[in-house]
Amino acid sequence: MLDKIQKALHDVTESIKTQASSIGDSAKEKTYRLIEEWLKIFPKLEIYGLQITSFSLGVALSPSLEVELKGDHEKFPIERIDEILQENKGSAAMFSVFNTIKMTYNLHRQTYANLEEPLIVKIKIRLSPEIKVYIGKPIIE
Repeated sequence: MLDKIQKALHDVTESIKTQASSIGDSAKEKTYRLIEEWLKIFPKLEIYGLQITSFSLGVALSPSLEVELKGDHEKFPIERIDEILQENKGSAAMFSVFNTIKMTYNLHRQTYANLEEPLIVKIKIRLSPEIKVYIGKPIIE
C-alpha cells in the first residue's frame, strides 16, 4: 500500500515537472519572439535621434533584452513627438516608447525643473516589456 502511494506521488511529481518545463519553454519562446519584434524598432529609434548606448541580453528561465538609448531634448519637442506618434500608430512598440517619452516630459514640465541633458530611454523586454525615461543621468539606479 505504501509503495502504491509513493508511486502515485512520484507520478504526480513527474507530471508537474513535465508541465512546468513545457510552460517554461513556451514562455521562453514567446519572450524570444517578443525580443525579435522589438529588435526591428531600434534602427528606427536611431533615425529619430535616440542612439543606443548600452545593449544586453539576459538568458535565464525568463530571458530579457535591455537597451539604453540616449538623445538630446532639442530633438524632441512635444510637436515632434506627436508627429512621431502619428507616424507609428501601427507599431505598438514604437508608440509605447514615444508615448512614454511624451508623458515623462509632460510630468517633468509640471515640476518647473530645468531639462537636464541627456534624455535617456531604457527598455527592458521580457514577457512584460518595461520602458523607463530619464531626464538627466540618474545617479542611483
